[in-house]
Amino acid sequence: MTPQSRTATIVQLGLAQTLAWASSYYLPAILAVPMARDLGISTPTVFAAFSAALVVSALLGPAAGKAIDRHGGKPVLAANSLIFAAGLATLAFAQGPVGLFAGWVILGVAMAAGLYEAAFAALVHLYGKDARGAITGITLFAGFASTVGWPLSTWLELEWGWRTTCLVWAALHLLLGLPLNWRLPGSSISSTATHSAPDIAAEALPDSAPPQTTQPAPAATARTAALLALVFAVTWFISTAMAAHLPRLLQAHGVPLATALIFAGLVGPAQVAGRLLEYGLLRNIHPLISARAAGAMHTLGAAVFLFFGVPAGAIFTVLHGAGNGVLTIAKGTLPLVLFGVRDYGVRQGLLMVPARFAQATAPWLFGLAIDRFGAGALWFSAALGLVAFAALMLLHDPSSAAARHGD
Repeated sequence: MTPQSRTATIVQLGLAQTLAWASSYYLPAILAVPMARDLGISTPTVFAAFSAALVVSALLGPAAGKAIDRHGGKPVLAANSLIFAAGLATLAFAQGPVGLFAGWVILGVAMAAGLYEAAFAALVHLYGKDARGAITGITLFAGFASTVGWPLSTWLELEWGWRTTCLVWAALHLLLGLPLNWRLPGSSISSTATHSAPDIAAEALPDSAPPQTTQPAPAATARTAALLALVFAVTWFISTAMAAHLPRLLQAHGVPLATALIFAGLVGPAQVAGRLLEYGLLRNIHPLISARAAGAMHTLGAAVFLFFGVPAGAIFTVLHGAGNGVLTIAKGTLPLVLFGVRDYGVRQGLLMVPARFAQATAPWLFGLAIDRFGAGALWFSAALGLVAFAALMLLHDPSSAAARHGD
């Protein structure tokens, strides 16, 4: 596959991911209030429906990954564009809580096979051990999903209402998302490569590392999987909690509203900057090392903010954003390096099940923490960040261990 075709694949999938994130994950922040007002329900009920979608995506994630392992990303992602459109259209015609939950449940099915985990699995199916750069590339595009999605949803809602907004997003999935996903290349490696190759884990190792001569013990594999699942759950909880409550949290620390919005606005550029750093300077560094550095950033930024107050608010948001940007990539690259290409999609789905549940509860739980402890709620997320960092430090690449024993 030529470099030009790989670049085209990254651009196509990156644009499709931007659309998918903007029209699902980032939709309630803009439409929850008008939805609730029009349907005669409370705003928390809308967010409860969104949480239900995240639970559905957690339950169906492994099956979606298995489908991509077997058939590649093209048919799964293309079909998923239709499911996104169906869910958004169902929302647009909802007349009460039943229609609202039905729409979000359908969107949950779409999110299970249409967000980063599915895209990462599609790239691994295409490029095997060489997927790291492509994974980083699509996150650079989708890092702007909120930057594009929030203003567009706001404008559409103000001009034509939330129902038309949902219909426009549905149309975009049919007119833009479906062609982009359908034009993805077919599988460049055989389906058995992601299922049954006996020594396929060696393909995921850096070029300088010797191939593994023995398979990791089942207990070691289970330990690694448990640590990775813990890291993903904690980091997704923190990321979702900050996305939902960051301006309010900053204000609780004494940051004026206007300044808090400016500080919060630094998260998006910092995420993209972190991903550019991963794509450039860190691309030749083992992803476990970059993940460890990123895993410490939220806690480090929180500590600086807690001890130095308002002037350090910008430092906190930049460190949080940069760390979150790199960790998003790590969710795709760490399973690839630690487990290899074999069964990547289904393993990715399983590893993300706890993360999806944590994500579903994060806005509610962290909101309770702010209500109860005010500015002190940041200690909670900082402590969780330490848990993720400790888990990352306990992870070891089996190929590195094999290399040490061979010396």
